[in-house]
Amino acid sequence: MMHRKTAKALVALAAALTASSAVLAQTTPAADPAPASPLTANISLTTNYKFRGQDQDQIGKNDYYKTRAIKPAIQGGFDYAHESGFYVGNWNSSVNWLQGNSIESDIYGGYKFKGGPIDWDVGVLTYIYPGNSLGNTTEIYGAGTWADDAIGSFTLKYSHTVSKDYFGYAGAKNGSGLKGRGTGYLNLAYSKEIVPKLTLKAAVGYTRMSSDIRSLGYKSYVDYNVGASYDFGGGLSLSGAVVGANKKSSYLLTSNPGIEIPDFGTFGAQQQSVNKARFIVTLTKTL
Repeated sequence: MMHRKTAKALVALAAALTASSAVLAQTTPAADPAPASPLTANISLTTNYKFRGQDQDQIGKNDYYKTRAIKPAIQGGFDYAHESGFYVGNWNSSVNWLQGNSIESDIYGGYKFKGGPIDWDVGVLTYIYPGNSLGNTTEIYGAGTWADDAIGSFTLKYSHTVSKDYFGYAGAKNGSGLKGRGTGYLNLAYSKEIVPKLTLKAAVGYTRMSSDIRSLGYKSYVDYNVGASYDFGGGLSLSGAVVGANKKSSYLLTSNPGIEIPDFGTFGAQQQSVNKARFIVTLTKTL
């Protein structure tokens, strides 16, 4: 039932936004194109938010893991890009994996420039969880994009953790004495418009956990994202993708504690991995 309601909501929102754009186009007099604004904004509704292949909505009834595939999230942010190449931005999403916190707020800034056939991008990004700072993480990153009309666009990006911890995995703020600093993430993304307005998208990433995090049993892993997006025009797009990761057994959460019977043990206990693959639908409006 949740799946149907979410799907209907996405379709209804897409129809409303498309219709409003069409009405605006019909009622607004033709004019010379305005210069591109340095400030852009976006808002999205998604059926599930995964970050590097892992669920970001985890805490369910009695604090046990939510196993359902449809766990909607609302997301949005803005970017300011100066003509010099420098930019700053903020992106936010509803989340549910840290006790006492329900928001992820990302603040970032960097510099984009052209070097030969490559578009380069370097910067720093901080992930903030206002209700529970255990997850706060800061990374520096560098990316290069090569694009060809016939072949498509390839982007290789590397992010390196410079904060003491990586999303709380090492428990540094809890006095574990361990560190997540040095964790690295390498991602290769590809996109190609295969027919007008329909773009194929695929990406694969590798998270190399710090040695301290690996000592706790969390293995380095590969995530993937394969899907497509459709551009309705007017800044409205709809995408669908299969998103997940390997090493599932290293990232298990208890979904049902089962029943403990004295002298016999526990029966009915269940676990599921946050790396489990899901089909995710996302509706985005860019302003």
